[in-house]
Amino acid sequence: MSSGGLELPSGDAVPGSDSATDTPPGAVSLVQPVEIGAELDWGADAWAEVRTRARRAGRAYIWLNLVEQRLRAVVAAVLRPIYEPVHDDDWVVAAAGPAGQEWVQRAVAVREVSRRKGYLLDPADDNVLSFLTLPQLRELLVQHWPCFEPYLDDRREVELALDELEVARNVVSRNRALSVTVLAQAERASARLLDILGSGTGTPSADRLPIDAVEDLVGDRYADVVGVHPDRVRLQRQLPVEDLFGNARRLDAVGIGLNLLVQNYSGRRLVRLAEAGCRARLLFLNPASSAVRRRERELGLKKGEMSRSVEMNILHMRRVRARLRDPGAFEIHVFDETPRFTAYLVNGDGSDGLAVVQSYLRKARGIEAPVLVLRGGGRGHDVVRDGQDLSRDGDNGLFGTYREEFESVWADSRPVS
Repeated sequence: MSSGGLELPSGDAVPGSDSATDTPPGAVSLVQPVEIGAELDWGADAWAEVRTRARRAGRAYIWLNLVEQRLRAVVAAVLRPIYEPVHDDDWVVAAAGPAGQEWVQRAVAVREVSRRKGYLLDPADDNVLSFLTLPQLRELLVQHWPCFEPYLDDRREVELALDELEVARNVVSRNRALSVTVLAQAERASARLLDILGSGTGTPSADRLPIDAVEDLVGDRYADVVGVHPDRVRLQRQLPVEDLFGNARRLDAVGIGLNLLVQNYSGRRLVRLAEAGCRARLLFLNPASSAVRRRERELGLKKGEMSRSVEMNILHMRRVRARLRDPGAFEIHVFDETPRFTAYLVNGDGSDGLAVVQSYLRKARGIEAPVLVLRGGGRGHDVVRDGQDLSRDGDNGLFGTYREEFESVWADSRPVS
């Protein structure tokens, strides 16, 4: 090494000591490994945090995926008939024009790489449009807005929704922490945008309890359960009784006192519901039965307290029935068996069925018991797991089980005059 060069010290040299001079001229020693004190293991709190992040990111990704696929289909439906007759397979490149030349050429290059490396698993994705990102699809829509205007009412609303989604898209694509606020914003924006783009759910019950993107895609893992709530109060925050019972064509209910219906849905509204064509069958536990007395003891109630409450509910429903032009549309029965659950089955005979079910717990009142929300009619998805087709129809979920149980108890019940 020349006299003007820099000689590196040895790895174990200590400033101010003579060890630095032990290295022969022209030689460079390696730095010795030292203990840096790094902790690579994750504790329980760290794992809980990353799982939370993964769940939020996964949920946001599903919404973003749905929006991107829908927007891609809309862009293809509107612009392909305009550009494809002249430009054939290069119609996306032509539609992008000079302003989008850079990003569309990048999409072309990524497509070619995917072709060479065999990344294309589905021939349907072997086109440039499938390699455009959400911002690029947006550019096509904005650039050709006059073509989309006959189908989409408000350009500003579309762009605002896409702006809200861009925040979540950046977070998810870079695997950063997604806050609850941004996730909720992304879900609202996605649902609004899908509605604007005309992607109807096709399920009437979605008007009462909108189908969630995650439920729609992976809900078959949980039969037809679409909601679980710790108690009835939290249920009603998401699914008010007005939404549950409103516009019902058929209402079948079984339980001890049916308080969710009787005490939260006014008699006037029940009359209007029946006059609009709804047929109701209400099954109360016989207030004079020994099962009521056992239930009173379980809950620590005074003797006769529950039986009087059930009697009052039955009398109220009888007054509602008396106001109807067709009393036969409003049937009231009592049963004497041990009550095992309370269930409200709305439109159980159709594809838009919805049910609220609670099991009776020994020391908890009905308002305090956990609640299941079931969607009837099936989802119609193809489910394949471990090579087996597990697709289900509308009778394979819990909704059908409780509907059959209702019919069995109804058959053994007695009418109330």
